[in-house]
Amino acid sequence: MKVFTEYFSEDKKVSLTGYILDNSPEMKNLDTRPAMLVIPGGGYSFCSDREAEPIAMLFALEGYHTFVLRYSIGQRGTDYSFEQPFADAQKALKYIRSNAEQFGIDPQKIAAIGFSAGGHLCSALGTLSEDKPNALILAYPCILESIGDVLSCKVPSTNLAVTKDTPPTFIFAAADDGCVPIENSLSFASACAANGVPFEMHISQNGGHGYSLATPNVCNGEFKPDCATWADHCRQWLRKIF
Repeated sequence: MKVFTEYFSEDKKVSLTGYILDNSPEMKNLDTRPAMLVIPGGGYSFCSDREAEPIAMLFALEGYHTFVLRYSIGQRGTDYSFEQPFADAQKALKYIRSNAEQFGIDPQKIAAIGFSAGGHLCSALGTLSEDKPNALILAYPCILESIGDVLSCKVPSTNLAVTKDTPPTFIFAAADDGCVPIENSLSFASACAANGVPFEMHISQNGGHGYSLATPNVCNGEFKPDCATWADHCRQWLRKIF
């Protein structure tokens, strides 16, 4: 595996870390691979480590070249706005697609996964951006404008921007999420249904917010088996989509 970091800002706070898998004559069907853009959560005030490299490694096991975006963050009351991380996400997707041949990526098989506020950013890539991923995975995502009250910046309701051109979408969350109300996930799913966008959604009864892989390694020793099933469901879904 080749690991590198491309910096998108002079202060090196905005970056894209790539995990490029090695080819092997024993796996000839993987000379050209799909790619996954990983967008961690953090309320637009930080980028969660638990939703970064562990997620990249999950999809690397599935044969994906993976890329983790550390986007612009800020604090409410400053000149920070949603447009800054949105531009970073657009730049990251453009970088991956424009270097697809060099990395051995199928440019029509680039998915993006986002968690919480990163889920909002991911959904924005699939709705508000002209250049879109080929599949979206939204993990307990912020979607509605009202959730901006607890984020570092005001955000648009991305469910209102869903069209028939929105990529196929996989959504997962917990019904008892006390941080991002489940209505956020449901609203995006409803918009997908109304516009004929293929989607799959998994809502666990319990799990709360921010559980990432829901395994002890990323949940400080706690295992959330009901939530952990998302990974297998998602990988099976991606096999159908790609």
